[in-house]
Amino acid sequence: MASEVETTAESASRLRRIELELTADESFEVPHSDGYPVYGALLGVLDTVEPNVSAQIHDGPLGSLHSSGLIGTFGGSDRRHHKTIRSDTTYELSLGVIDPEDEAVFQALVSGLVLEGDTIELSHGTLRVESFESSNTTHAELIDEAGEYADPEIEMEFQTPTCIEESGEVTTLFPHRWSVFNSLLGKWNQSCPDELTMDLSRVEVEASVIEKPDPARYDGYCLDTHSVLVSRGETESGETRNIFRQGFTGTCTYDFKDASESLQNAVTSLALFGEYSGVGSAVARGCGNLGVEIEG
Repeated sequence: MASEVETTAESASRLRRIELELTADESFEVPHSDGYPVYGALLGVLDTVEPNVSAQIHDGPLGSLHSSGLIGTFGGSDRRHHKTIRSDTTYELSLGVIDPEDEAVFQALVSGLVLEGDTIELSHGTLRVESFESSNTTHAELIDEAGEYADPEIEMEFQTPTCIEESGEVTTLFPHRWSVFNSLLGKWNQSCPDELTMDLSRVEVEASVIEKPDPARYDGYCLDTHSVLVSRGETESGETRNIFRQGFTGTCTYDFKDASESLQNAVTSLALFGEYSGVGSAVARGCGNLGVEIEG
């Protein structure tokens, strides 16, 4: 009986990630900000399988679904603000589910993308699922993994526009150590078991963590910046308006200086967690996808 209880508790704190490879039989156009239409298409997949789950993702405060949007090589387009999905190219799509109450989301994605249709329907074409891999971990396992590094150096690749709100609607266009790890901290504390919540202060993070953007990819400290369509709303007159967020992409390394072991472990755990959660806002709509490499 004890083992059953432990298994249930472990399952309740699982972090899930899905990696898809997608192809198109025919080339077709998509908006430059493809995360938003992909998000809508995923809701369509879920709605077909589990309508309540689709509504749960759309209305949930945590934003339990993280989607990378499409990652790959696109062709040009004569249509303004559009690019072309090529029939000779394979595209990657990464999905993450971090809310412990959203196991149904993960199961519905598996059912909808693998067991049911094997396709994602966009407005001007269809992507076929060529491969599907899933992985899972827990917050506790990430802490244990982080503890294996004696002197960690964290390299983060911000693969899709990363939109981190500083205050109100103001976003940062630089991967500042506190901005990045404070965003991840908020997602961690909302999704982890109570006993694993973290309490990091801005003072200690800024005093002990150093960000080092890749000089080979940037002109000094100038990163690639983007304006991304993440939603649509209505004006007071009832007209539809596009809602944009500003963000950055690129690679940045984070190192430690005179940091306590507990701080190193916490920050490294958050970095590993980011591959499941994404970082910043609009992560369900293709923003804030991370690739993380740790040495040490």
